[in-house]
Amino acid sequence: MTQPPEGTAAEPTAAGVPTCYRHPDRETWIRCQRCDKPICPDCMRDAAVGFQCPDCIKQANKGSRQNRAMYGGERSADPRLTTFVLIGINAVIWLAITATGGRLSKIADLFALAPTGSCGSESAPTQYYPGIQSSVVCENLPNGDGFWKVGFADGAWWQLMTSVFTHIEIWHLAMNMFALFIFGPVLEGIVGRARFLAIYLLAGLASSVLVLYLSSPDSTTVGASGAIFGLLGALLVVVRKGRLQSQWLVQNLVLGVVVTVVGWRFISWQGHLGGLVGGALAAAIVAYAPKSRRSVVQWSGLAVVLVLLLALALVRDAALS
Repeated sequence: MTQPPEGTAAEPTAAGVPTCYRHPDRETWIRCQRCDKPICPDCMRDAAVGFQCPDCIKQANKGSRQNRAMYGGERSADPRLTTFVLIGINAVIWLAITATGGRLSKIADLFALAPTGSCGSESAPTQYYPGIQSSVVCENLPNGDGFWKVGFADGAWWQLMTSVFTHIEIWHLAMNMFALFIFGPVLEGIVGRARFLAIYLLAGLASSVLVLYLSSPDSTTVGASGAIFGLLGALLVVVRKGRLQSQWLVQNLVLGVVVTVVGWRFISWQGHLGGLVGGALAAAIVAYAPKSRRSVVQWSGLAVVLVLLLALALVRDAALS
């Protein structure tokens, strides 16, 4: 008997029993639920109902978009994972700061965003010497009491990002991490893990850059709230673009603005504003990129935002120095 070529249905044997279309020497009564070709146990693939043949599974996977997020990113198997990692990083840094003195911790001094350095007092750690703008002068005071707290203008560029993961008080950490837990997985579920992380970090960087421009040079800023406002801005953009329900987002954004306005003396409104604008801009690039070359436009656009923010930081560094 002549064997049929692979990919074509086999004719029933003389006894009337069909054979597998890929293995003509194997008799089977099982058929593919899509194309009705006979398939042996080795060729059976689990489907929602019954079994399908390898060819139908391959064809379905070609046209399937189930692994793609709304704006082209790869859909996360668990949209909470990145958020949990970010929360873990924030928690570890808070524990390290708490274990080394809280507000007096050297880690806090190193990680917090200070536009310029300051001369602290060894004998009175909560105080500093005003008017001293040089580490050399500070460390050579006649009484030997000064120590220099490094700032962004001294070359501590890392503070632009470390400050986003730094918290001193437990209530500050708890409030920000709760907000991150609420909004983070939602955004990751919409844009995918890589784009979510890019938006979060760019929002945090934008928050720090605006602090450099609008806050007092001798201020100190910590906290993830700027990046979280970036998540709110990003969600508002992608949800509106996708014509999804946005009322709950607007309500949370209004609440955040009210809290910022009421507590503006103690809250970095500069960081909140910078994060909101940065997150919304990054999300707009992701959401409005043309489908024909979506990934290229998205990542190129996000890279341009990164370069722009670093250029703005460089300009401010020169002015502060």
